[in-house]
Amino acid sequence: MKIESKLGISQILLVLIVFVFAVGCGKKNVKQESILPDSSQIVSDATLIEEDETEGSSRNKDYAPEAGIQTVYFDFDKSELSLEARKALQENAAVIKKRAGVEIQVAGHCDERGTTEYNIALGQRRANVVRNYYKALGIKMTSMATISYGEEKPACLETTDECRAQNRRGETLIRTR
Repeated sequence: MKIESKLGISQILLVLIVFVFAVGCGKKNVKQESILPDSSQIVSDATLIEEDETEGSSRNKDYAPEAGIQTVYFDFDKSELSLEARKALQENAAVIKKRAGVEIQVAGHCDERGTTEYNIALGQRRANVVRNYYKALGIKMTSMATISYGEEKPACLETTDECRAQNRRGETLIRTR
């Protein structure tokens, strides 16, 4: 009789554990913040390239930083634009739109933590989210290109939190056609 009651308790515990995991691992409804100023339904990492649009090429072209164009910064291991970053990109877009015949390159960067492969992918996600925001602000895809440098081009070489924060960035570089 004691064996049967222990077996019954074990079975009940097993069912209870499976139930807790099933409920705990269920799909959660997470509200994602929009990257657009008008709160349109665009996910920050979503590709906004339509079938008839292609990103410009940055091969064999020299891009450079320009006065009045701000760099945006990202939280650790994130590729979402902060409110501050959005405001900076809106100001950048206004400057870019005033200049005829410019091309931009959005370069994504990371700090030194993580593997090279991971940082290249994260840098690309950062560059893409900046590019997508510029597109939403009216800059043509054909005048933009993205590149990820991962951790390869740090802005700061120290291993402090402040320095690492400077390396987690999206830079907008300019080239006049």
